[in-house]
Amino acid sequence: MSKFSYPKEKIKVLLLENIHPVAIKLFRDSGYTNIESVNSSLDELSLSEKLANTRILGFRSKTEIRSSLLQKFPKLLTLGAYCIGTNQIDLGQATQQGLAVFNSPYSNTRSVAELVIGLSIMLLRKIFHKSTLAHQGIWDKESKSCYELRNKTIGIIGYGRIGSQVSVLAESLGMKVVYYDVEPKLALGNATPVSLEKLLKMSDIITLHVPENKTTCNMIGKKELKKIKIGAVLLNIARGSVISATEVAQAIKEGRLGGLAVDVFENEPKSKNEKFTSVFQNLSNTILTPHIGGSTEEAQENIGLDVTSKIINYLDKGISLGSLTVPDLNLPLQKNAHRFLHIHFNVPGVLSDLNHRLSALNVNILGQYLKTNEKIGYVVFDIDKGNSSTVLKELKQVKNTIRARALY
Repeated sequence: MSKFSYPKEKIKVLLLENIHPVAIKLFRDSGYTNIESVNSSLDELSLSEKLANTRILGFRSKTEIRSSLLQKFPKLLTLGAYCIGTNQIDLGQATQQGLAVFNSPYSNTRSVAELVIGLSIMLLRKIFHKSTLAHQGIWDKESKSCYELRNKTIGIIGYGRIGSQVSVLAESLGMKVVYYDVEPKLALGNATPVSLEKLLKMSDIITLHVPENKTTCNMIGKKELKKIKIGAVLLNIARGSVISATEVAQAIKEGRLGGLAVDVFENEPKSKNEKFTSVFQNLSNTILTPHIGGSTEEAQENIGLDVTSKIINYLDKGISLGSLTVPDLNLPLQKNAHRFLHIHFNVPGVLSDLNHRLSALNVNILGQYLKTNEKIGYVVFDIDKGNSSTVLKELKQVKNTIRARALY
């Protein structure tokens, strides 16, 4: 491969929220040595100050990437969300700017699923309550209202990557598994799809694994809580907005829910220095954890490897697999060639104009790859070596161009 058309060591990489060191190592090994790592998230003003010369931005779930921020920095090349969710990013604006956004939807699945099982055991056995008493010098050895997982029914709301993994683990422990999803999903093992109403009525444990959107907001509220079996336990490891906090807290106080575990909240502290408050605090048999579903060494290392590899593949080779904004292209490497990337609004005539201009320059195209989505098109040209600066200039002059770049 010929020398890259831009000096990678000058490309600024900014990583926020204590991203795993493996990401830094991978960037450095690939030639991206201008790296700044920050242990916390930043507010928009502080982040804006750091983004002036940044081309690659990595972050986790606490950093807000709003439209107003993205519009200020059109030279950003990629965003890396080192987490599963992307609701903290204005993906619409990123798409409009031809900004490639990558996340890691699979890397922490096992960690979250294991937490669900662990929390279920602790809630059914009232471990948290008994541990607190033991710390206070009180010896509560009573077995009343303490249960095994075996032969209990777990109801999984959202049977995607995490929900289905919970299903497998739960069944291996002797549980009966029922699940509800808005889309048809193939059952694993002996799991049974049921309606939401039936799931609420028959489950001893209810666990939520749904995305945050208009249809899931407060999906467990007053009406749903009345349908839940008396004494059942509820787990929310999804998003804070999917349960009505005040109604769920009231159900615990009244004893309609036998236990509660919450890992996600609508209002979460930005850092350790900010005080955390919740209506769930100091409720009986209630376990609160600080959004740690995917916070294991294994998961964070896997996420660091996954997202960083996607970013480097895109920057070095033009491969956009896994992008949430730029159409997916998996590209072969071309030896003795120049590679150019062109992102444009998805309107008729762009590809024709691109080819016409290259033909006018008497350019021999060795490979051409195109993929579109509803808003933008992504085309990659491999051409015979020649005057790349002239080619790039022509590509940028095509109407409806968002951005064009020479790779090598």
